[in-house]
Amino acid sequence: MQLPTTGRPIPEATVARLPVYHRVLVSLSERGVLTVSSEELASACGVTSAKLRKDLSYLGSYGTRGVGYDVEFLSYQIARELGLTNPWGVLVVGVGNLGRALVSYRGFASRGFEIVGLIDSHPDVVGTTVAVVDQNIVVDPLDRLDAVVAERDARIGVITTPADVAQDIADRMVRAGLRSIVNFAPLVLNVPEGVEVRKVDLAVELQVLAFHEQRRRNPANGVVTDLESQKSQTHKPRAKSASRNDAGDQQTSKAMNA
Repeated sequence: MQLPTTGRPIPEATVARLPVYHRVLVSLSERGVLTVSSEELASACGVTSAKLRKDLSYLGSYGTRGVGYDVEFLSYQIARELGLTNPWGVLVVGVGNLGRALVSYRGFASRGFEIVGLIDSHPDVVGTTVAVVDQNIVVDPLDRLDAVVAERDARIGVITTPADVAQDIADRMVRAGLRSIVNFAPLVLNVPEGVEVRKVDLAVELQVLAFHEQRRRNPANGVVTDLESQKSQTHKPRAKSASRNDAGDQQTSKAMNA
């Protein structure tokens, strides 16, 4: 995905870092910080100052040499580029433990997102009321997904269902007109061209951390797979050994020279 701008298009890697810059800038603004240097902002965001300046150059020139960036102004420019100046309606399908934890997060509203609908298929959940920040939302049945999207102007769908029904939910969302989906189910979704899917898999992230933790514990002993071990044995140089003919030739040579 590339954000359309008045200048050159923004690479996806830069788009992925813009929300981090925005979050840090909002935090600085809340603490009363008025200006910040590229080095300070880059350090707080976990990137190099060169990468930060290059990323922000896609948005325009908002820094002042010797002064830095105006925190509030740069925060607004990034929010505008990300489309966060107006709230986006979010529909969550799957009101289990994960779904309820997500909708109770108060940070969505301050970042431009509003939970406008909750959907589930379980009869014990449908019709119940769930507290969503400062409002209460009644859980709708699955067959009302299309109506909820249209009536409440939902623009982003969030899937927090088990994997075996996630594809069906995604298909229903696409048919209802949603073109942006966040998927928490451990399944790769098949969607038509023009539909953006962001996959969030906590298990995968934990596995990546486990890999690095293992390397820290045993820095000298990397993980060797069976295939790598076989290749190592196959390409191992063989020790030279004299054949019987070679030994006989050597004895004949000695006899002739005696």
